[in-house]
Amino acid sequence: MRYLRYAFLALLALGLVTISTANRGPVTLRLFTDEVSEWVGLQNTITLPLFLVIFGGIVAGVMVGFIWEWFREHKHRVEANTNRRDNVRLEREVKRLRKKDDAVIDDVLALLESDGQTH
Repeated sequence: MRYLRYAFLALLALGLVTISTANRGPVTLRLFTDEVSEWVGLQNTITLPLFLVIFGGIVAGVMVGFIWEWFREHKHRVEANTNRRDNVRLEREVKRLRKKDDAVIDDVLALLESDGQTH
């Protein structure tokens, strides 16, 4: 299984290197339109290799997906924590009740022994 993982990672690395060498051409990205950039007073453009734009888009998409899922699963995490606390509380109550039942049984046995009717 470990060798399959290494083979997969090697193929992935080879694919990423191939994509990045094939897409080295510079690309100019604009943050704002010309009118907005003049009004805001920030530099409007940045020039990057195309493969960085592609990989950056993939990373941004994965991060948005992770964050979206984290928010979506919030109610499930809250419910799991509530159930965990309830389980701990109920286990403590069961232990307490078992000790109480053991004490009652011991009292009954003590009464029987004092009467001399033990079997």
